Amino acid sequence: MYYQIALIGSGNVAWHLAPALEAAGHTVREIYSKNPKHAEQLVGRLYEAEVKSDLDFSESDSEIFIIAVSDSAISAIADSIILPEGAILVHTSGSTELSALDYSSASYTGIFYPLQTFSKAREMSFDHVPILLEADDDQVKKQLKDLAKSISQQVYFVNTKDRKGLHVAAVFASNFTNHMIRIAEDIMRRQGLDFEMLKPLIIESISKSLEMGAANAQTGPARRNDLETMDKHYQFLQYNESLANIYRQISQDILDAY
Repeated sequence: MYYQIALIGSGNVAWHLAPALEAAGHTVREIYSKNPKHAEQLVGRLYEAEVKSDLDFSESDSEIFIIAVSDSAISAIADSIILPEGAILVHTSGSTELSALDYSSASYTGIFYPLQTFSKAREMSFDHVPILLEADDDQVKKQLKDLAKSISQQVYFVNTKDRKGLHVAAVFASNFTNHMIRIAEDIMRRQGLDFEMLKPLIIESISKSLEMGAANAQTGPARRNDLETMDKHYQFLQYNESLANIYRQISQDILDAY
């Protein structure tokens, strides 16, 4: 079944989700953004969509309305949006409760959370992006499942409590890992070294962790209880107390784990 869809938001998630839905045969009719220029840019990636200048969708032909904005803006939009009768309103946040939509004018509400990191500058496929769903109404569950399965092979129903835990785990696995790589880039730059030297190590480390399990793949001075090497590293990092403390705390956590 194909759906008529409106997106509220024009950030990284909407930038990739809207074309994916359209490619699956759905019709994206409207794009609303607090920045009209950003909405126009997203509309430029689509066939039939139009820029919506306000949150009054009362005359819209869309059936599913997807809020893809920052977590802090979800409730305000849900409270302000005007929807046609029978509309389904969902948000795409991993850490925001379904109840954030309780005071909207929607007939039905749900969550449609793609578990992936998105950047406008990097094209990607939704085929293997896990999509986590939640809804109270059985018919809405079926509709959201149909919509999700039209763009992804991995679709799951996850309640708010479990989704919060999953989102925290995702922050450790993705955001924190990326931040560690950024720190490594800074250290290499400070030493006047080419970051390219670290790329094979990073690729192998991630691959090995996924293949063997992170506990089995762990190596390094903390894993082998090499206190002398760890002390040398800690002394090297004294030029930046924050980095030195990060190194000490993570090393201690690895020591405690093994």
